[in-house]
Amino acid sequence: METISENRCFGGTQGVYRAASSACSCDMTFGLFLPEQARLGPVPVLWYLSGLTCTHENAMVKAGAQAHAARHGLALVFPDTSPRGEGVADDAAYNVGQGAGFYVNATEAPWAANFRMWDYLAEELPQLVTTEFAIDPERQAITGHSMGGHGALTLAMGLPGRFASVSAFAPITHPTASDWAGKAMTAYLGPDKAAWAPHDATLMMRERGLDAPLLVDQGGADQFLEALMPEALAEAMAARRQPGSFRIQPGYDHSYFFVSTFMAEHVAFHADAMSAA
Repeated sequence: METISENRCFGGTQGVYRAASSACSCDMTFGLFLPEQARLGPVPVLWYLSGLTCTHENAMVKAGAQAHAARHGLALVFPDTSPRGEGVADDAAYNVGQGAGFYVNATEAPWAANFRMWDYLAEELPQLVTTEFAIDPERQAITGHSMGGHGALTLAMGLPGRFASVSAFAPITHPTASDWAGKAMTAYLGPDKAAWAPHDATLMMRERGLDAPLLVDQGGADQFLEALMPEALAEAMAARRQPGSFRIQPGYDHSYFFVSTFMAEHVAFHADAMSAA
């Protein structure tokens, strides 16, 4: 593992690191905030999954999460959104290719060679950070924005028992019913929508639900509402009687101004859940 940078931040350390990934067959970069409490022993960790076109840096710089995490003594992990580099497949479209991994294990050429983001986030990166840093593997929570909200929801439902709590900001909720999100799913997983089902939060909510507290915030003025389909997830939560909160925030759009506005509440939500874990 290579240290790219480390900066003092709210009493703790904001680092950026790079390590070879066997899952993605390339080097992968991630950000990690460790609060001051990590000097005394392992701390709980909140995973933040970013959206389309983002790197590890977007949320690390724009979300304002470190101040809130420091207050609660939480670590933050900011993974990249896809494999990158020379020899890694890409596409001119912003919603397929580098910056758009969709947190799946691709099965279709040319993506299958590198785009194995599910394995990277479900196994490889958690093992790395809990081995190399003062992070408690028994106290984990997950959140994300847009494509990252989709990833947070599907990873949590696909890995029952892993996360003490789950939240999402404006998640992509129903790719099997969305032509826009379906483009990436077709590229990575092929045209058979049965293969997409384990990566469709609405279908997963209907079929299995979530074994952890859930908080979802959606901007009421989000410019991508038709593609995100928040009503599908809300209806699935209601039909399953899933414990959780789904909040429409009037006037807010899809930007990090929206995310940063409600970040304190999300971090506190996860801190409470992990303190009870």
